[in-house]
Amino acid sequence: MNNPLLNNSVLPQFEQIKPAIIKSAIEEILLENRKQISSLEKLEECNWENFVQPLELLDDRLNKAWSPVRHLNSVKSSDELREVYNECLPLMSEYSTEIGQNKKLFDGYQQISNSDNYNDLNDAQQKTLKDSLLYFKLGGVDLSGEDKKKYQSIQKKLSELQTNYENNLLDSTQSWELILEDDCRLQGLPDYAVAMLKQYAEQKSLTGYRITLDMPCYIAVITYAADRNLRKEIYQAFSTRASNQGYTDKKWDNAANMVEILRNRKEKANLLGFSHYSELSLQTKMATSYDEVVKFLNELAEKSLPVAHKDIEQLKEFAKSEGFTEELMAWDNAYYSEKLKQQKYKISDEDLKPYFSEDLVVSGLFKIVEKLYQIKISEVINEIQTWHDDVRFFQIQNADGEISGKFYLDLYARDGKRGGAWMDECINRYKINEKIQQPVAYLTCNLTPPIGDEPALFTHDEVITLFHEFGHGLHHMLTTVDVPEVSGINGVEWDAVELPSQFMENFCWQKEALDLFAKHYKTGESLPDELYQKMIKAKNFQSSLQMLRQIEFSLFDMQLHQRNDVETEQDIQQILDAVRKKVAVIIPPSFNKFQNSFAHIFAGGYAAGYYSYKWAEVLSADAFSAFEKEGIFNIKTGKRFLQCILSQGGSRPARESFECFMGREPEINALLRHNGIDV
Repeated sequence: MNNPLLNNSVLPQFEQIKPAIIKSAIEEILLENRKQISSLEKLEECNWENFVQPLELLDDRLNKAWSPVRHLNSVKSSDELREVYNECLPLMSEYSTEIGQNKKLFDGYQQISNSDNYNDLNDAQQKTLKDSLLYFKLGGVDLSGEDKKKYQSIQKKLSELQTNYENNLLDSTQSWELILEDDCRLQGLPDYAVAMLKQYAEQKSLTGYRITLDMPCYIAVITYAADRNLRKEIYQAFSTRASNQGYTDKKWDNAANMVEILRNRKEKANLLGFSHYSELSLQTKMATSYDEVVKFLNELAEKSLPVAHKDIEQLKEFAKSEGFTEELMAWDNAYYSEKLKQQKYKISDEDLKPYFSEDLVVSGLFKIVEKLYQIKISEVINEIQTWHDDVRFFQIQNADGEISGKFYLDLYARDGKRGGAWMDECINRYKINEKIQQPVAYLTCNLTPPIGDEPALFTHDEVITLFHEFGHGLHHMLTTVDVPEVSGINGVEWDAVELPSQFMENFCWQKEALDLFAKHYKTGESLPDELYQKMIKAKNFQSSLQMLRQIEFSLFDMQLHQRNDVETEQDIQQILDAVRKKVAVIIPPSFNKFQNSFAHIFAGGYAAGYYSYKWAEVLSADAFSAFEKEGIFNIKTGKRFLQCILSQGGSRPARESFECFMGREPEINALLRHNGIDV
């Protein structure tokens, strides 16, 4: 019981979790789980209490051990941790597949679903049974003989391939750096960015300036550097990560991983009786078919393309007016777009950053949700173990003063931490023996760190990212569902899970919300109305280009998983090229290997589901229109959103939760209006 992964403590003991103790803990839990499952298989009459609840407890204990290990591998990667993590992946995959193909467990769930007592179960329990039966079907429970073995092999292989893909991306990203002895090539960069690059160098005991591919650094250079060759250099490195193009080491090339991932997904889908992997993926989505998704995306593209063509022509004309006589290249777009935005709206990210200091943004975010949902958020300092000194820990109290959830907040980019931003589950809400296990979340970003003695100052986009991830966190933590399989984000259709996160982004544009936190970090002055009006006017600057970029990614993803003839790296490139020819107004250079770093679909949960961002944005924009109409801090509207959507988790279909809140089916007009596209 000295192993911190075995003591079932309330929170992970991160300081005691060392690579050497991980595998033995996972092996011991899996062994005990298998013994318990063997006993459950012998039950003649199954019910919720004697069958489902014991299985839930086994899942809960395994999750409490594996979740912090998985998280540490993402935020504090090391050779030792990665090695043991990779050793555990096949064990976890084998166990998961074993459960999904266990006919006796399937029969137990089926028996309860067909029993006279089924109607006595609550909605969450009934939804759990329904979801579990689908899980078994998609897990290959109906397979036998060689097909069953083949499915097991595929699942194990996919787990390894997806991890390899993510590791290659992290290693490739963090391997590249450019050391400059002086700042002569940094003309155009804001003072904060120059100071950040100097600090990056000092962290490695170097003199001068260190440029990396961490997102805060990349965005600063590609947007502001007057040195075109420097922009090109960082663009080439960033857009070719984990590829064979040679700007980073070719040993991290993800081409073979991508091909094998797609091949194994296709075989998995075919084994389960589906024509394509997209058909398999859509079994757990709101959308019902490939055609429905593509039609949705094409309609958005049709409305966006005319505006996008105007936007790109305007950018080209502006660049010419600035004396730029060459062809506008991919590493020029952000630079001249920023200049055009400044000329057109007299505003830049640098004008806004002083008003978005970390402490004020975080506390303002908390004030907003406290107003909306009548909750209270407070920091917990004593005796909480974290994986880094920058990580903070908070708890949420509901309107009755009871603790309803807790979360870790990890804001900054650093070495050993994978890129992007995400919310992940640490602990799920669960009611057992009349006691509530409170949900705990990891909220992770890669935002601009503090520079020297100054506080961290965020761009407005970084503020939006933080609000987005916190929306996911609220979905996980404010649930009142007591059954773990459908509490929080669990059991929510993947193309609806972004609703609460994208909903929160809207508050970053509302003056009434900004007044709670957008204050100058030195003077305390609120964001001036003149600056706010400029910000709003610039809100939809090139929004059509951003819309088409997301549509491009989504169509590429869907077509990639709809085709069964993708057998080479060239096949993947051809699909992407064909999509770009149809919906993109900016075609990247041939060396760009975006697909090699598209972790959402190759290593994350968005395969044949990346369209979910746009699908859910229809729901989120439509839902926010109720707040626009009734008041963004209207307590009744906030309570309705909490009760209809956030608290319900996956205990019922997302469409029902949305219609509970809006009183009707979703409409697309609010999304188009929010993006400045004529309805």
